[in-house]
Amino acid sequence: MKKIFNYILLGVSVSLSVSCAKFDEINTNPEATEQVTSAMIATRIIINLANQPTQKSFLQPYMLNKNVVWTEFVESYQYNGFGEGSLSFTSINDAHFMVEFAGTDGLAKSYEGLMYFARAVKFFEATMGLGDIPYHDALKGENEKNYFPKYDSQKEVFLGILNELELADKAFAEGETFDGDPVYDGDTEQWRKLVNSYTLNVLLQLSKKESDADLRIKSRFQQILNDKPIFSSNDDNYQLMRSDKNGQQYPFYKVGNNFTIYPIVSSEIIDRLKSRSDRRVFYYANPSSKRITDGVPASNFDAYVGIDPSLVYDDILDIKNTDDYSTFNDRYTEIPTGEPTQQLSYAQLCFIIAEAAARGWISAPVVDWYSKGVAASMNFIYDNTPNTSQFHHGMPLDAAYVSSYVAGLGAAFPATEEARIEEIVTQKYLASFLQSEFSTYYDYRRTGYPKWKINPASSLNSEAPGKIPVRWKYPSEEFNYNSENVDEAVQRQYGGVDDINKLMWLLQ
Repeated sequence: MKKIFNYILLGVSVSLSVSCAKFDEINTNPEATEQVTSAMIATRIIINLANQPTQKSFLQPYMLNKNVVWTEFVESYQYNGFGEGSLSFTSINDAHFMVEFAGTDGLAKSYEGLMYFARAVKFFEATMGLGDIPYHDALKGENEKNYFPKYDSQKEVFLGILNELELADKAFAEGETFDGDPVYDGDTEQWRKLVNSYTLNVLLQLSKKESDADLRIKSRFQQILNDKPIFSSNDDNYQLMRSDKNGQQYPFYKVGNNFTIYPIVSSEIIDRLKSRSDRRVFYYANPSSKRITDGVPASNFDAYVGIDPSLVYDDILDIKNTDDYSTFNDRYTEIPTGEPTQQLSYAQLCFIIAEAAARGWISAPVVDWYSKGVAASMNFIYDNTPNTSQFHHGMPLDAAYVSSYVAGLGAAFPATEEARIEEIVTQKYLASFLQSEFSTYYDYRRTGYPKWKINPASSLNSEAPGKIPVRWKYPSEEFNYNSENVDEAVQRQYGGVDDINKLMWLLQ
C-alpha cells in the first residue's frame, strides 16, 4: 500500500520594486504544474474518501459507536445527541474531468471507474445519514444551472448507487494501471475487489428490504460472490498507511495532540473481549493503574477495566478519580505511524458474508466466514503493532494463539438465526475498534446489535431518551436555500417533522 501524498505550498517572495511587466514572470513557480491532471484529481478524491480527521474529531464517531468514553466534558455523541447531518458533494463535483483529461482509452476507463465509485460512496454516506436526498438532480449546478435539486426517494437513491457500483466494476475491468492512487497504486484489479466488496456492504445495509423485487438484493449478492473479485486477505484492505511525516501520522498520535488525556476505553468493548478471553483487549487498552498497583499483572484480563459510556457524566468523573479504568493502548498515541486506518477491511467483509449466509441469502458455511473474520482482525492487529510488551502486555496475538482461538469458535457458535446474527455483528463490532467511522452504528441501527446500554438519565435524545437516534437532521442550508424540495422530502418521509427518531425507508 502507498502512503498519503504530501502537498507543500511553496511561498514566493516578491520585491515591491519590480516592474508590473515582470510581475507574472517572477510570481510563476517553476516547480509547480500549470495544468490540472487526472492523477491530481484522483489523489484528492481518493484521500477525501479514505482519510479520517485527526485528534478529537477522529474519535467522535467512536463515541457514538461506544468505543470511547470521553472525560473532558459531556460529549453529544456519547450521550446520543444528534444534530444536523451532511449533504455536500463538493469533493466529487469535478470527478468527470478525470475522464476528460485521461490520455488513453484505458486510462479513461480507470478514471471513469473511480468517478463512479466516488459518486456511489458519497451518495451512500449521505442517504445513510439523512434518508431521501438529491440524486438525479445533484451536481448539476455548474453545467445545467440546477441550483435547487429535487429529492429522490431513498429507494431510488440506492438503485442509483448499486448501478454506479456496477458501472465502476465494469470500467475498472476495462481499464489500465493509473496514476494518482495512494491506496492501491493504480491497480485496477484491486479496485474491482474494493468496488465489489463495498457493494456487498451496501446490500447488507438493505437487509430489511431483502424481498424488494427491484433491488434484487439476494441475487446481486450471490452474483458478486460467485463471479466477481472481492477482498481475499488483509492485503486488500481499503485503508491508508501512515508515516512519520507531518499530515500523514496516525490521527491520534500524541505530538501536537492535547486530547490524549481524555479518552477511556468503553466497557462495551472491554467486557465483551474479557468474556470471550480475547487477547485483542491487551492491544486495545492499557491496564488499570489501580489494578497494577494492587498487584494484578498486566497480562491478566482482570487488569482491564472499562467505563460504561451511558453513565451520568459526574459518575464517570468519580470513577476517573479512582484510577481504576483503562486508557488507550500506547500504540494509538506513542507510535507516529500507528495502524492503517480503514474504511472497509477484509475482516469486515468476512462478517458481511457470514451474516448473509446466516440470513439464507447465500449457500456458504456461516461459521467458516465468521471465523475468518475473527482471524483477519487479530492478524491485522498483530501485523501492524511492534511485538513488544509495551503494546501487547505479554499476551501477543501470534499465529499459535490465533490458530488455537479460532479453532474453538465453532463449538460456541449459536444455532439459531437471530443468535447467529447477534454474534456475527458483535464480532464485527469488536474487529472495528477505532476503525471505519460510523459503520458499527449503522449495523446497530439496522439489527439492534450489539446491545449497547442506554441510560435515560444521561441521554441527550430528549424526545426518546430510551433510544439512540436513527438519523441526523437535514442541514439548515437546505431549509434556507432549497426549502421547497427539502420540505417536500420531510413531509413525504417523516410527516413533516425533521425528527432524529423517525425511521427512514431503509429501516422500515
